[in-house]
Amino acid sequence: MPSTHIQAGVVGLIADAGPVAKLVLFVLLAASVFCWAIILMKWRSLKRAIQQNTEFLNVFWHGKNIDEIIEKVGKYGSSPIAAVFQSGVKELKKLSATDAANASERVENIYRALVRTSNAEIAAYEHHVGWLATTASAAPFVGLFGTVWGIMNSFQSIGVTGAANLAVVAPGISEALITTATGIAAAVPAVIAYNHFVGQIKRLSVEMECFTHDFLNIIQRNVLAGRKGH
Repeated sequence: MPSTHIQAGVVGLIADAGPVAKLVLFVLLAASVFCWAIILMKWRSLKRAIQQNTEFLNVFWHGKNIDEIIEKVGKYGSSPIAAVFQSGVKELKKLSATDAANASERVENIYRALVRTSNAEIAAYEHHVGWLATTASAAPFVGLFGTVWGIMNSFQSIGVTGAANLAVVAPGISEALITTATGIAAAVPAVIAYNHFVGQIKRLSVEMECFTHDFLNIIQRNVLAGRKGH
């Protein structure tokens, strides 16, 4: 029963709020909905990327040769490491027997292709993540603005009526504090999700960097030396 009264009270305060408070609440609600959409999207994509990275690396290190890995790489479309591998193979195929004199230059080209793809993959995963940080830092202040505005209106009402008792002040203050509460409610999930996703993206970045160096060592040690296995 008390919870019902509380819910009804909150709804009533929002319904009776002034236009500025309603605008603030609408902005915060829209930002929160957008953040939750980003959270769900990034959670799914990063989870899939980490899982497929593990599966692809298992195939890579247990494959007999590069050709065998190339045949299986299509199964890991969500793996950023698989994308890095494909870019390296694409550049590797440009090598030929006549390029022996320029082997070091070709290795450098392969390295640049690997790094370029790694950076592109990281940029794709970072897309929209910055919005979470923006919401986490700005939402409490937007809510605070609504609160300050509401308190100003409450003091104006006190000045007009000449009464400063609790019955006059409390409704206006309660209405004003809703915006701060909404701002905090929008910011907390955003900051938690942002820190979580930044950690996962950093993990993917480290994995791709390690793979880049390992793959380049394999090319230098075997492929450029005329051997096909790794």
